[in-house]
Amino acid sequence: MRDVLIHVLPTALVAVASAALVACGDAPRPPAAFTGTPEVRAITVQPQQLALTTELPGRVAPIQIAEVRPQVTGLVQARRFKEGSTVKAGEVLYQIDPALYRASVDNARATLAKSEANLVTVKLKAARYKELGAIKAVSQQDADDASAALLQAEADVSAAKATLQTQRINLDYTRIVAPVSGRIGRSTVTAGALVTANQATAMATVQQMDPIFVDVTQTSSALLALRRSLATGDLQRGTAKVKLLLEDGSTYALPGTLQFSDVTVDQGTSAVTLRAEFPNPKGELLPGMYVRAVVEEGVLQQALLAPQPAVSRDTTGKPVAFVVADGKLEQRALETSRAVGDQWLVTSGLKAGDQLVVAGQQKAHPGMPVTVKPAAAAAATATTATAAKL
Repeated sequence: MRDVLIHVLPTALVAVASAALVACGDAPRPPAAFTGTPEVRAITVQPQQLALTTELPGRVAPIQIAEVRPQVTGLVQARRFKEGSTVKAGEVLYQIDPALYRASVDNARATLAKSEANLVTVKLKAARYKELGAIKAVSQQDADDASAALLQAEADVSAAKATLQTQRINLDYTRIVAPVSGRIGRSTVTAGALVTANQATAMATVQQMDPIFVDVTQTSSALLALRRSLATGDLQRGTAKVKLLLEDGSTYALPGTLQFSDVTVDQGTSAVTLRAEFPNPKGELLPGMYVRAVVEEGVLQQALLAPQPAVSRDTTGKPVAFVVADGKLEQRALETSRAVGDQWLVTSGLKAGDQLVVAGQQKAHPGMPVTVKPAAAAAATATTATAAKL
């Protein structure tokens, strides 16, 4: 037992000595409380002119589209265009065998010549009978029959002319031409194929693609709100310019112009179709392509914008911001209509000249005096300090 005490005693003495040395040193102090005026960074709210835009989904549609169909029956002799190429209105696309229709024209021409020859004889006879009837050399019945025969012969000539004209038209229809200018798609027939007049299947399709339409949809409620804003003068009508975002996220280089809005609301979607026209000289926009159109709705002359970091949410989810009024921090309830880039468009809660706090508001509470430092100057100071550290 004695041996154990001899070994434990030095260890205990060392521990006591260590505790005494710690007690003799400086005790750790709590961090000093901040006693100065909190500093916040703020900007002065200034009204500005703002063009409001909305992004809407849409589809590309051709200005004109024409399905090429034969108007006469026959065998296709030749196809005279390259699929996917640009054709002009009136350019020959297909040639149907014209032999039968050329023979019909010749036959109609001969029938007309026969009718015209008969007309000469009947006309002379009618003239003689008229003279003889005047002197009672022939019966009145014979004179009337001669006059009727003349009228019949003249009608035969007119009918023959009409038949000849019809056969000429049918002969012309053997040359199938482009109804409109544009880009032609694939051909559904080849040389040697039999086509029939007004068949259901189109031989090819021609679409005019420069300029080209973009049809976008907007909800009827949004359209009504826009019209109310324009009517009250809160929003001034813009230039109706439209930008286009393509499927890959890139922006189409050429701007478009809003043409009109549809007069009917779709019952299934409660949407209205808006149509914009875009130049398409390089053929980048293809019919059926999905795009997003950025439509300029109008211009706000006195728009108030608040940086998004300056706007937070209260416990109910409503937007709030802090301003400095009479040197004190004040919380304001805001109403915002939309995001514009990295800012909120404020419709109520702020006015021109307000000092809107963008940083440092967590250091104080509403009603507490604060020192205001311009946000731009603060950012410059921070940049300088960072550069000095580097």
